[in-house]
Amino acid sequence: MTSDSITFSCSDMSTQKCLFFLQKSFGRFDEKENVSNCIQLKTSVIKGIKNQLIEQFPGIEPWLNQIMPKKDPVKIVRCHEHIEILTVNGELLFFRQREGPFYPTLRLLHKYPFILPHQQVDKGAIKFVLSGANIMCPGLTSPGAKLYPAAADTIVAIMAEGKQHALCVGVMKMSAEDM
Repeated sequence: MTSDSITFSCSDMSTQKCLFFLQKSFGRFDEKENVSNCIQLKTSVIKGIKNQLIEQFPGIEPWLNQIMPKKDPVKIVRCHEHIEILTVNGELLFFRQREGPFYPTLRLLHKYPFILPHQQVDKGAIKFVLSGANIMCPGLTSPGAKLYPAAADTIVAIMAEGKQHALCVGVMKMSAEDM
């Protein structure tokens, strides 16, 4: 396994690899400070989560058994600030905050890009979006950007002009029609 892979497990060896990745990507991440606990889920809870994911992301239904195989252990990693990370076989798949909606990780979105509707920003916005900037209306309506129909509060994949993979996962604060 490479040092830049996304894995999370309650065992010490895999946890160290995850911590290295998270430190490399997000700055300081200390398991003792940031992770409250790690819980393996029961089958009934997994079914409920799968139903919630199907309701939230209708395009994921045919692929859900491939993403979350029945026999593989599914765990919730609880972090501080009420963040929960859904993992299967140590791979981070979804996260949410305060019992809110699930958001797919970028790695999952790169494997299954069709699970979220897309919005596209122009080339000039790439460095700002990757730095964590919010995307304003002009960023989605300028030349090079593409604004696809989406309702307010829809979770979307933010794509970039001329790029294959998503830059980030976002939430539409306004509908595409209002923009």
